[in-house]
Amino acid sequence: MKRVEIITDGSCLGNPGPGGWACILRFGAAKKELFGYDPHTTNNRMELMAPIQGLIALKEPCEVEITTDSEYVRQGMTVWIIWWKRRQWWKKNRPVRNADLWMELDELAARHATTWAWTKGHADHEDNNRCDWLAQDAARTQTSSWTDKRPHAPLLLNLGLAYVPPKPQLDLFELADEPADDSDPG
Repeated sequence: MKRVEIITDGSCLGNPGPGGWACILRFGAAKKELFGYDPHTTNNRMELMAPIQGLIALKEPCEVEITTDSEYVRQGMTVWIIWWKRRQWWKKNRPVRNADLWMELDELAARHATTWAWTKGHADHEDNNRCDWLAQDAARTQTSSWTDKRPHAPLLLNLGLAYVPPKPQLDLFELADEPADDSDPG
């Protein structure tokens, strides 16, 4: 299985406001930069879009290490998602925020042997700093790395911002060991 590194970042000018995302893919000596935008979004959505687009770019299953400066993304994919999926993408009284993108990222990550790493933003990680610059520039200029200027590659599930997962019928099967809903921002 090929080993790939994906380094990611997202940016938003205002929150909400115009946003940008970027990722760098590394395979051996090869390096590819991808970036894109959304005219009206949030920082969290752009932080999610960056690893989504990196994973979409892979043409076969790989061993992938994704490095992010977003605890929201790292914690979401390594801790909170377990409970979100058990509750069918719902918290106690509302759907998980950005469920459309979390579901997309979960589906794509499952196709690979994926691990998640965190780096401090605006620090010593050269590729993360480059992603930060690319994402901010994409947010400012509303441009992308695609020649046809689309904001991103087509999404696998393409559920969209307005998607609301069906409310689960869990009353008879509530999980006694489930953590409090306020322990994550989802």
